[in-house]
Amino acid sequence: MRHLLSAADLSRDDAILILDTAGELGRVTDRAVKKLPTLRGRTVVNLFFEDSTRTRISFEAAAKRLSADVITFSAKGSSVSKGESLKDTALTLEAMGADAVIVRHEASGAPHRLAHSGWIDCAVVNAGDGTHEHPTQALLDAFTLRHHLSGGEGALDGRRIVIVGDVLHSRVARSNVLLLHALGASVTLVAPPTLMPVGVDTWPCQVSYDLDDALPGADAVMMLRVQRERMNAAFFPSTHEYSRRYGLDTRRAALLADDGIVLHPGPMNRGMEITADVADGSRSVIVEQVTNGVNVRMAVLYLILGGRAETDVWEMSA
Repeated sequence: MRHLLSAADLSRDDAILILDTAGELGRVTDRAVKKLPTLRGRTVVNLFFEDSTRTRISFEAAAKRLSADVITFSAKGSSVSKGESLKDTALTLEAMGADAVIVRHEASGAPHRLAHSGWIDCAVVNAGDGTHEHPTQALLDAFTLRHHLSGGEGALDGRRIVIVGDVLHSRVARSNVLLLHALGASVTLVAPPTLMPVGVDTWPCQVSYDLDDALPGADAVMMLRVQRERMNAAFFPSTHEYSRRYGLDTRRAALLADDGIVLHPGPMNRGMEITADVADGSRSVIVEQVTNGVNVRMAVLYLILGGRAETDVWEMSA
């Protein structure tokens, strides 16, 4: 069984294969008919226990462009406990004959549980689990970085990437650190001490609490959304103080390398972690990230479902 559960499952070659495939599939969007017959007859289920319009629509568009049948199942609001709800839903999906399940869940580890439980016999793709990981977001970020920093080819060897903000609650940060490290980039995490997770010293990255010190000469900066909905304590004195110390404005953006770019996984808190003029400025590739998300997710579905029917392209599960 092939799954995509964690960025840690991807070797350097695996990641480059996905990015190269995404580049090839992206050319489909330039055609009059933006569809391929690759997954005709396959069923892809979007199983979202947690809201995420951007990710859900991106996966849905990716599957449909590959001609798969798509079922979107919103399980948010269920009164059943997480374990029972996940099992009962999994049994329903098995009865439907799903070929791949895209899972987003508020509980860290839920996609792993689904993939290895024996409840279903299909591919599982992690679309975000709790504060753990979001591997396809890291892949689309890497695709965007590679396009701008290395001409869309090879890896990201020697590039300096700064990731800023609510690292504690961010599944995007963890996946990006793991994937960008595999691709040869040097990553620095910047956040208030209260928003750095325990054990971050074991991650393959550097840690800083001073944004002005980390930015000069960096090839890219990725601003993370401050996830107020996950916070139940006073992690910083005020939004104004957070913005003053860790927000990206035009002065700080100018510290980047001449060709440095600005990313954000969205949705943005404009005026808090990033100012509007930077978000909409010439260095910003935030809108492009959304476009690249569809292409990268097409590549993941193609390689898991289309590629595996013919050749052993890659093995992504632990």
